[in-house]
Amino acid sequence: MGMLKEFKDFAVKGNVVDLAVAVIIGGAFGKIVTSFVNDIVMPPIGLMIGGVNFKNLAVVLKEAVVDDAGEVVTAAVTLNYGAFIQNVVDFTIIAFVIFLAVKAINNMKKKEAAAPPPPPPAPPKSEVLLEEIRDLLKNKEK
Repeated sequence: MGMLKEFKDFAVKGNVVDLAVAVIIGGAFGKIVTSFVNDIVMPPIGLMIGGVNFKNLAVVLKEAVVDDAGEVVTAAVTLNYGAFIQNVVDFTIIAFVIFLAVKAINNMKKKEAAAPPPPPPAPPKSEVLLEEIRDLLKNKEK
């Protein structure tokens, strides 16, 4: 029973919820970056290098085996380096965006740390009055 309570305490902590939200947002962000790379970045690059579609770039290691009826018996074995190139571009963009986000967070933390501490609160009115009385008595003695 103690382990169940400990797990419940762990699961309802804010950090776990924050992590879950970050994973979900990260997954959605990954899909957006993949679409950006596949649909916006790579087509112009492929066009610049001669109308190449990176999704189709591959090296055939073994041709497909087709029987007399024209049906594929075994599929071709290929190295799909075009897909790999797209994934490298995806990773580079995601890594750069995460770098920028971490850099921005670190800058905000530095600004918070560099901010001067708030001034100490003013002493209570009674204390100020007592100090004035003390000062007047000191001046009277002289």
